[in-house]
Amino acid sequence: MTESDHMFWGLAAGLGVSVCWTSASLCFTAAGKRLGVAVMNALRILIAVMLLGVTHRLLSGQWIPDCRATQVFYLAASGLIGLSIGDQALFTAFVDIGTRRSMLVMTTSPLFAVLFGWIALGETLPGMSWIGVVMTVGGVAWVISERNEADAHPPGHLFRGVGLAVIGAVCQAAGLLLSKVGMGHGWLPEDEHLNPQAATLVRMFFAAIGMAPIVLFHVYRERKRRADGVPELRQRTGSRSAGAIFALCGAVSGPFLGVWLSLIASDRVSVGVAQTTCSLAPVLLLPILAFGLKERISLRACVGAVVSVMGIGVLFWENI
Repeated sequence: MTESDHMFWGLAAGLGVSVCWTSASLCFTAAGKRLGVAVMNALRILIAVMLLGVTHRLLSGQWIPDCRATQVFYLAASGLIGLSIGDQALFTAFVDIGTRRSMLVMTTSPLFAVLFGWIALGETLPGMSWIGVVMTVGGVAWVISERNEADAHPPGHLFRGVGLAVIGAVCQAAGLLLSKVGMGHGWLPEDEHLNPQAATLVRMFFAAIGMAPIVLFHVYRERKRRADGVPELRQRTGSRSAGAIFALCGAVSGPFLGVWLSLIASDRVSVGVAQTTCSLAPVLLLPILAFGLKERISLRACVGAVVSVMGIGVLFWENI
């Protein structure tokens, strides 16, 4: 495989991540309303660990990946920071300030990824790649910055929600960088790198461990609230069995396929470019909203989507 083909498939994997997370976001929204944020987040990671474990066994003949202790350290940190802490912060921000505002803050994640990649691995972007990143991030931000009545939230939650969304953006970028280092980039010869599937399994395993104290705290808090006669902070709707099904579907498309593809992307292109191509879910949601849910899409959103797609085109043109 030529270097051009190598980078092409890295960019394609990043776009695949956006497709997977578009589907997962719809499933997790439905699951979160039925199960609660902490339970849904833990369930999706546990399902992903099982799926990744079985897949690794089928592909390699082993249940446990063969990797160095240093690789385990970096991948464990990646799972804890990017998936346990980062995603929990983002899902809580959804509740505090809504999906639109949270995702608007999350558009900064590729910029953090570029910064972290430069600091840790010396990755730099040529001028045209910078233009592609800015166009893509700007287009996505333009799409999701449009206000509507459903975005109204109590003022008291605004600062906490924005802060949590910033934490989510930083943790997502840091998690992707740590996973790339964990595979061996920057310190191991290429023939000793851990493959993305095995790295995803290690990363997700430690993310599941990281979710344990979060879930225990959630259970403790809910029991204490019920004992004190305090109603839940957010009323759940729908059945728990339906919530579990939605969590299963979201886990397949998100933490299983989506995270796996994100490591393939970061393995083949720079962290900043990989994170940029992984961030198109808000744009990909537009046709679902328009044709599936019959919602009216504004000219502003259409323009933002076109700019984002053009930015991705620039990245492909510059990197292959």
